[in-house]
Amino acid sequence: MRHSLRLSLAASLALGLAAPALAAPACLDAQRKVDEASALRNQFRQEARLGNRDRACDILDEIGDRYADAHDAFEDCGAGAVAIDLRSESRALRAAKAVNRCD
Repeated sequence: MRHSLRLSLAASLALGLAAPALAAPACLDAQRKVDEASALRNQFRQEARLGNRDRACDILDEIGDRYADAHDAFEDCGAGAVAIDLRSESRALRAAKAVNRCD
């Protein structure tokens, strides 16, 4: 009886520890997408400062793609709170598109 209890506890502990490890690649990919979007935001600022509106609008579209990919990846790995925060970033991106007349 004690042996089966220990075995079931060990199995549940192993499963509990393995679940985050299995989700980690999706979370890492999502964080990479957010980092790419941040780098693209800096590039957007530079293009906007130079007055290259067409290139700036293209970069804003790329940023939106990165945020969408990151949102999906964060939801896949179980980080729903971060995915919700990315929705506010997407709203700010739409505002930047409107200000720069990219739509």
